[in-house]
Amino acid sequence: MIVAGDLDRFEFVAALIDFYDFIVMARIISDPFPLEIRLLSNHNLRNSSSHLTRDSINATAATEKGAFPPGMGNAYLFATFNALSFQIIINSPMVLYAKSLGATATVLGIIVGMMPLLVIFQIPAAHYVARVGYRRFVYAGWGTRVMFIFAMALVPLTSAFLASATQISLLLLLLFGFNLSRGISSAGWLPWITALVPGDIRGKYLVRDAASVNLASFVAFLLAAFWLGRSPQPWRFSVLFVFSAVAGSTSLVFLKRIPDIEAPPEHRVSNVPVPWLEMLAFPPFRKLVKTAVAWSFAYGGVAAFTVAFLKVQIGMPERTILLVNSLFFVGGLSSLWLLGHRLDHFGSKPVLTFSIFIWMLIVSGWGLVAGKVLPFNLGLILALHFFMGLFAALVSMGNTRLVMAVVPAMGRDHFFAMFSVMTNVMLGVSPIIWGLLIDAVRSLGTWRQAIEWNQFTVFFAGVLAALFVTLYFVRRLEEPQAASVEQFLHDVLIQSPQRVFLRFWPR
Repeated sequence: MIVAGDLDRFEFVAALIDFYDFIVMARIISDPFPLEIRLLSNHNLRNSSSHLTRDSINATAATEKGAFPPGMGNAYLFATFNALSFQIIINSPMVLYAKSLGATATVLGIIVGMMPLLVIFQIPAAHYVARVGYRRFVYAGWGTRVMFIFAMALVPLTSAFLASATQISLLLLLLFGFNLSRGISSAGWLPWITALVPGDIRGKYLVRDAASVNLASFVAFLLAAFWLGRSPQPWRFSVLFVFSAVAGSTSLVFLKRIPDIEAPPEHRVSNVPVPWLEMLAFPPFRKLVKTAVAWSFAYGGVAAFTVAFLKVQIGMPERTILLVNSLFFVGGLSSLWLLGHRLDHFGSKPVLTFSIFIWMLIVSGWGLVAGKVLPFNLGLILALHFFMGLFAALVSMGNTRLVMAVVPAMGRDHFFAMFSVMTNVMLGVSPIIWGLLIDAVRSLGTWRQAIEWNQFTVFFAGVLAALFVTLYFVRRLEEPQAASVEQFLHDVLIQSPQRVFLRFWPR
């Protein structure tokens, strides 16, 4: 019999979740919005940091000293193997597999948007996180989703007796289960890491975590590119999905070695209804949510529809597309070199301002290529992917660090759940909206002026408009200790080692 509180008795994948975890997951799905949620009195929302108490095993002492707790290296190993797994299931390899089955842009939008959409289950899941425990809760969901990946590996093998439309339906069903379990369990991740990592070194943690994820993602895309080849057979996708499942199983080993930390006792026993509207009215949080939602709308469809653009309009084979996409993660890995200590030193606001501005230039470049103002050039496409990865990583780290900073300790789990749900729902809705737009414009044909307006030109123009709105919200963020954009750029371009590249700039 598996004892409910003894995590160490789980052996690799043999017992991914125990009976209690299964009941908790089933309870969340069957009763997603309980009337009473554990939260302290809502009048303490703004001035509650002094009430935070951290009861942990070995992590407390290191946390109080402003150092990483022992065993945090396992978090980077978990991030590495997790990225080897999920990049295959929710990114370009899955998009290419669906495209090989004849999926439309709308279906691709559903596939890409399903994961962030189902993060909405973080809201009811936040009710159970403190009761179950951070590590145990996350482990249960991550283990469940690995089982769905193993099931997905069987779908390409059904091509001999199932029609393409049926395979797409089966794939969507399994992706729903995968993303549902991920959406529920992710409610425990950000509160767990926030409690573990001291505030003054969270930027350092985020940079290292991003480097681990992007390095593993780069490797995953290279492996997928060389394994799938130019015209992959269905069984090759099946083997690739098995690799994803094995990598996901390995990540569980390191997940359960990350130091655990107990939620404050009052978070587990209070039955005060959650004041969601008052939480959203908290000014620094509200402004950050507006910014993150606007960014999610702009960014949500970029990954899927740049792949579709290269496949449909350029005619690029699968292997080349994956190799080109791998530069995205090289760019993300470069954020470690560019940002370093600067995120903690200068704050999130200047990083976000600079990154959104560069993103506007990147999307303009895509639009000019799609509109045939600029001829297709592989070097340009590689450069665009590199800078997409670099500045997407900077935006992600900037948003995450800022929400860690502005959210009060009281009700932290629910603040994080609300932030994740609102931004991820937009990330999920966005590619569906962009997919519908692309399909609608395609039915109208193209028209030529100074630029050729086709389905992808309209898409990139829409993304550019959304980035203008995002930049407007970024400039209104509240971060009192943040430096100015000018100070940040002066450090990056003049005082840092990167200034050597300026010597090569034409004068």
